[in-house]
Amino acid sequence: MKKRIRLLGMVIVTNICALNISWAGEEPEQIVIAHRGASGYLPEHTLPAKALAYGMKPDYIEQDVVMTKDDQLVVLHDHYLDRVTNVAEIFPNRARKDGRYYAIDFTLAEIKQLKVTEGFVLDESGQPKAAFQGRFPIWQSNFSVPTFAEEIEMIQGLNKTLGYGIGLYPEIKAPAFHRHEGKDISKAVLTMLKKYGYTNKQDKVYLQSFDPIELKRIDKELMPAMGMDLKLVQLIAYTDWNETMVYNGDKATPYSYDWMFKADGMHKVAQYADGIGPWKPMVIDEKSTPTNIKVMPLVAFAKKEGLKIHPYTFRADEGRIPSYATDFTDMLDIFYNKAKVDGVFTDFPDKAVQFLNR
Repeated sequence: MKKRIRLLGMVIVTNICALNISWAGEEPEQIVIAHRGASGYLPEHTLPAKALAYGMKPDYIEQDVVMTKDDQLVVLHDHYLDRVTNVAEIFPNRARKDGRYYAIDFTLAEIKQLKVTEGFVLDESGQPKAAFQGRFPIWQSNFSVPTFAEEIEMIQGLNKTLGYGIGLYPEIKAPAFHRHEGKDISKAVLTMLKKYGYTNKQDKVYLQSFDPIELKRIDKELMPAMGMDLKLVQLIAYTDWNETMVYNGDKATPYSYDWMFKADGMHKVAQYADGIGPWKPMVIDEKSTPTNIKVMPLVAFAKKEGLKIHPYTFRADEGRIPSYATDFTDMLDIFYNKAKVDGVFTDFPDKAVQFLNR
């Protein structure tokens, strides 16, 4: 009888491990990050998209944070409003010379007047066309831009009522741009996180940015001064994306990411960050084939330094599966089990959670 009980216990423990369930305070070996919420199903970064993502039980939900004219923090992927809202219709004369409507030029009250929809581009006739044709129809239903505080409170409230313990994964968007405009967005984000109880590496939060200059400042200056020590993630871009700009007066030039891909690049990153967020082709060579998966050198460099690897962005939409993978599940298998990444950013968190739980 005792032997049968021991065997039953071993089966239960084995099944729990297979389901990727962690005990309180422990991080699963491999995680799922809901990229802009359940953005494959509802307009990105809206509270409904975050609530739907929460119900899918990812480990973290992402927030891209930008600042308003009156120093409020709102959740938007871009530091401009025109890709996902009707700002051009409501405030037609508020664009800058480049034609973009920047969140930093609007008060929170003004931004709350806007309607949010699926990301779109303008077609040849000037009409909005959804970037992802198979997703939620544009201008359907009613969505708005949430504040960072509203989203934190919703996730913490659901953690209380449902008990899943899902974490935050905020990104400080364009910190150099904000500082050039006279706003210290990094300090504001840290202040908000501290207000809601996120202060150390044991808390369920990763703080990310593409800007290594700013991440070093956060690690070496801002967090020590505020009595904080959060997990930091260096997002990685290619220089010609113009993802991070360096200002000299009013002139902005692209920051060079070239050093990050060198043999000692990850050693340098490990001096101020706990992980990296590379683009998928920086992890798996796009020239790979189904029978010859080539893991990029960046992975070994990062693992040697003990850095977490959370690549972006995993999408199940038509045309978004690389040629070396047969389908979305196969793509996840390649990254989780061949490249051995620690987590993925995905617009379809339910599919990644199901993959890890199978």
